[in-house]
Amino acid sequence: MLISVYVPLVVTTVLAVLAPRMARLLTPRPAAWALACAALVTAVGWAGSLALLAFTGIAQIPQVAAEGHWSAAALRAQDPVYVTVAAAGAVVLAAGVGNLSVAAFRQIRQIVRVRKECAELPGDTELTVLDDDAPLAFALPGAPGRIVVSRGMLRRLGNDERAALLAHERAHLRARHYLFLGLWQLTAALNPLLRPLAKAGAFALERWADEEAAARVGDRAVVARAVGRAALAAAGAPSPGLLAATGGEVPQRVRALLAPPPARRRLPFAVGALLLAVCCASLANAASDSDELVDSAKRVRCVELLGATAVQPGGVPRAEPAFHCRPHHRDEHRS
Repeated sequence: MLISVYVPLVVTTVLAVLAPRMARLLTPRPAAWALACAALVTAVGWAGSLALLAFTGIAQIPQVAAEGHWSAAALRAQDPVYVTVAAAGAVVLAAGVGNLSVAAFRQIRQIVRVRKECAELPGDTELTVLDDDAPLAFALPGAPGRIVVSRGMLRRLGNDERAALLAHERAHLRARHYLFLGLWQLTAALNPLLRPLAKAGAFALERWADEEAAARVGDRAVVARAVGRAALAAAGAPSPGLLAATGGEVPQRVRALLAPPPARRRLPFAVGALLLAVCCASLANAASDSDELVDSAKRVRCVELLGATAVQPGGVPRAEPAFHCRPHHRDEHRS
């Protein structure tokens, strides 16, 4: 457990460092899926490792050991994790769970607000044009979702660029990109180290929608102009805070659209999959080791209690222990 319990923490750090660079080099769609899987697995691994570290400290408290019927001294002797490390893990985990609860509440509130806005929009078609001079263009997720564009934005774009803009927003709705964003926001709330990964994921989603729009329109340069002009028009305007063609790092998106489509690379995905597999295997090994430590501490406690029932001087037997010591199911199978 000494090494394996820390492996998920190391894997999380490595992926947080590498994710922003990989999101710009890889094909956007598989990159977004890979980042979503990485965020979910590493967040679970992070929380699991912290929970195991916290447990090693809590289990050594005499009152907890008495309730669990194991030897605190034996657990302390066998477990090389320092109590201060365990306490730090407990504090970090508690803070992460608190942040996760707040983020989940905010997401639920935003979903309710967005669905209400969808219901209040005029008409029942996918596209809604607002009679507003402010340059706005964004997608409202819902059942079904809606694309909202203002007349101010449409006046700033040519016909081909309007088609590219709408294709971009339709790609957001069709691929349910809001679910990706929600996942990354929740995992980053649980583990702040995943914030760079969440930012890289949001960029990958915009690139994904850009590539889908380029495939629909058939001209990458048109989509690049649409993205650039929409971003310039919306500069200084209040952000809708939703999926929008003006989101992300616009200069990098325009450069990517003016270049050939990104080549498919398998090696980074293979390396990422290997890291996630190592993370899962290490967490499972740490959990198994922790279970074995507790079983060993319980056996020590049993020996202590059985020894306490020995006959006292004078031939008077001691009282029976408060519980019966039985071998663990693993030992039963061996016998």
